[in-house]
Amino acid sequence: MVIADNVDPAALRHFEAQAALWWDREGEFAALHDINPLRVDYVARRVPLEACRVLDVGCGGGLLSEALASRGARVTGIDLGSQALAAAAPGSFDAVTCMELLEHVPDPASVVSACARLVRPGGDVFFATVNRTPLAGFLVIFMAERVLGIVRRGTHRYARFVRPGELCAWGTAAGLEARDLRGLAYLPWVRRSRLVTRPRMNYLAHLRRRS
Repeated sequence: MVIADNVDPAALRHFEAQAALWWDREGEFAALHDINPLRVDYVARRVPLEACRVLDVGCGGGLLSEALASRGARVTGIDLGSQALAAAAPGSFDAVTCMELLEHVPDPASVVSACARLVRPGGDVFFATVNRTPLAGFLVIFMAERVLGIVRRGTHRYARFVRPGELCAWGTAAGLEARDLRGLAYLPWVRRSRLVTRPRMNYLAHLRRRS
């Protein structure tokens, strides 16, 4: 359950080196700023955020945490390098968000299991990650990192991308039921994003803990 024990040191150093850049809307995290309203709306349409107790796992610079809080949620943010997740009381949150984290840790199934334990029975868990498809490898790694340079080189590893079936299976094993799964399409040249039916690259998933 301790995410600090499930960290790739190289990945942690990679993101720590960019810590000062999180809130630069035109910098290396511009894409996250661009898709953040879509992520927040995805959660807000499925959970009433006013006074909702939300745990944001892998919060990074707090882009999602702050946006959820602005909608009235009471948000606790936990980053990769923190020990605080170990102290979070099981079943104490109405919703858990874990976005753009699973593809960066050695054991993503354990993160799914931890999220399931921390949400209350009947509570909701949201994930955002990258599908392990040749198209995602080409666009997310080759184009975004090596050609366009909109993501720092070395941010992603194709082998760590997560297929939707894998995520749903880990959720089922942890007592979560899949409620919704949508692909996320992002057009960097116009800086717009939208939800699509097929999760061929990035995708959002909504799971719910069994009551």
